[in-house]
Amino acid sequence: MKPSSKPSEGKRFILSSLTFIFFLCALASINEIRFESLFKLGRCALSNAPLPLNSSSEMSTLVPNSSSDDIRILIGILTLPDQYHRRHFLRLIYGTQTPVGAQVDVKFVFCNLTKEDQKVLVALEIMRYDDIIILNCKENMNKGKTYTFFSSLPEIFNSSDRPYPPYHYVMKGDDDTYLRLDKLVESLRPLPREDLYYGYVIPCPSMDPFVHYMSGMGYLVSWDIAEWIRDSEIPKNHLEGPEDKVFGEWLRDGHRAKNRFNAKWSMYNYPEPPTRCTHDLWPDTIAVHLLKNQEKWIHTLKYFNVTTNLKPSKLYHIP
Repeated sequence: MKPSSKPSEGKRFILSSLTFIFFLCALASINEIRFESLFKLGRCALSNAPLPLNSSSEMSTLVPNSSSDDIRILIGILTLPDQYHRRHFLRLIYGTQTPVGAQVDVKFVFCNLTKEDQKVLVALEIMRYDDIIILNCKENMNKGKTYTFFSSLPEIFNSSDRPYPPYHYVMKGDDDTYLRLDKLVESLRPLPREDLYYGYVIPCPSMDPFVHYMSGMGYLVSWDIAEWIRDSEIPKNHLEGPEDKVFGEWLRDGHRAKNRFNAKWSMYNYPEPPTRCTHDLWPDTIAVHLLKNQEKWIHTLKYFNVTTNLKPSKLYHIP
């Protein structure tokens, strides 16, 4: 009889199985390496892709030097709907300032639109810059516009999905005032964040912030005062008159603003023509007021060397 061939066939089967298993393991290793390489490549591509900038609100989340612990300041520049060129100019002025350790939002504030061209052009501005507040009022200077501005802020900005207060301070400014944001932030750091009234004391020779009121060039209050203006009957019953003087009278009659700060002479009127309210330009300046023409603006901007951070480039030559 011939010997059985089953043992040899079993060995061949085992050997073939081991070879097949080895082949599968090698194939799996190769695929794993390829998958990991593709994963890393995809992750690298995503991390280097530009972030979408669909609106200025998205851009604001990318601003450097800002965190949840920073001072939050809202500056409302009261102006008129038709002042398109002035707004574009001021966007250059404030858009090139990057105060450290603060979130400073500059908004342009005016009353309801009344012309067809305004409805188009202002809408385009909002779509592009998102920096305009339109109040529900008829345009005016000394008949309640300032009241409407401050009293509207809590409804506009108080929200459960943002920090409270949304801003520590609110400033009302003129569109002929140049504000140096770094200096403003620096001056506010040691000050209280409640019941604060800050600005340039009127009358001009006075240095006592508890006697009269702060100049309309730019005065600032803490958020709780904006909420008080919304809720109190005192401002509602006293709307007409020089807006800065009336504002000071609200605080006096309501026994508010126990914390006051006189920023004179870091805030002042432009030096020409000289008056008791003017001051020479100097390095510790926070605000310069009454910049009524281009010549005064350029002189002021050159003094503070605002273009010092212009980067060299082959694209331009500015002597």
